[in-house]
Amino acid sequence: MTQVYTSLPPVTDEERAAIVASARTSHAHAQLMDSIPAMTGLQAGGQGTKQRLPASFRAAAWNVERCLFPEKSAAHVAEHSPDVILLSEMDDGMARTAQRDTTAVMAQSLRMHHVFGVEFFELDLGGETERKYCTHDVNFKGWHGNAILSSVPFEALALFRLDVDGHWFAANGAVPTDPNQPRIGGRMAVAAILPGETGPVCVAATHLESNSGVQNRAQEFMRLLDEIDAFAPGLPVLVGGDLNTGNHVPPDFDWRQETLFDLARERGYSFDLTADGHTTRASLITPHQTRRMKLDWFCSRGMTGAPRPVLPSLDPDGTALSDHECILCDVSHYAAV
Repeated sequence: MTQVYTSLPPVTDEERAAIVASARTSHAHAQLMDSIPAMTGLQAGGQGTKQRLPASFRAAAWNVERCLFPEKSAAHVAEHSPDVILLSEMDDGMARTAQRDTTAVMAQSLRMHHVFGVEFFELDLGGETERKYCTHDVNFKGWHGNAILSSVPFEALALFRLDVDGHWFAANGAVPTDPNQPRIGGRMAVAAILPGETGPVCVAATHLESNSGVQNRAQEFMRLLDEIDAFAPGLPVLVGGDLNTGNHVPPDFDWRQETLFDLARERGYSFDLTADGHTTRASLITPHQTRRMKLDWFCSRGMTGAPRPVLPSLDPDGTALSDHECILCDVSHYAAV
């Protein structure tokens, strides 16, 4: 069972020293992950406005790219009144986002419950384009991960680790280590069971690997569906997030060639709640004007509904809030399967 905290225990000086001194192997990484409580626990809090999800409800999924602007990001999505928001790339205690708990700030602005899980413990300040936003020369906590915001309370919570090899840490991993972003952790998902008027619902916020190939992403996604089967057997499910479909593959590759889609459909899932269109844009951190990909998806089981148009991640003053657009859907019916 996943331990839930009001505040994740910080990494101690001794634990940090052990990370820095560790051998860069998958085995060593697994031992580090098991020894640091924040890498296996969740941080939850907040207050919502409802006791149960309505019989029909709206959901959002958004990779907020570190969440440089949590209040503006909350106001941006608030206009669409989602009951569930599935978030990727949220910071807590990072210098580039002024050491703020960006999940809690968004949740407070929206009057929602929140839960956050650590994808990576970051030992440094991030990439070159991020450093100009740093307010300090160290991270107070160093947490970066995924989150769920909900208008209703959580009945159960879980963290699922999808990267079992420590790709970003181990020198023998499938993902090359990045000397400019030393870290431990890996791709993961945060899942919650929510009370609903027609029965409980499982929702999950996830983020699959960008710097790898099709097979690795399919393995991560199937691992996620296996974990959901164990956590919420038979419940209707809504997974949302950045699946990185088509990322870091040959230029002539089409996202439709990702194998995770058919593998999920064989297990009774659908991607029909996802709107057509690209979901990336140039941003302050990722200023690539020609970068246009379809990376963000809803994947559902036991639900019917319809996608909403992709929501551009532009503040009213024209500032890009993220390098990903926000996706939205309306769930009109959900039931156990």
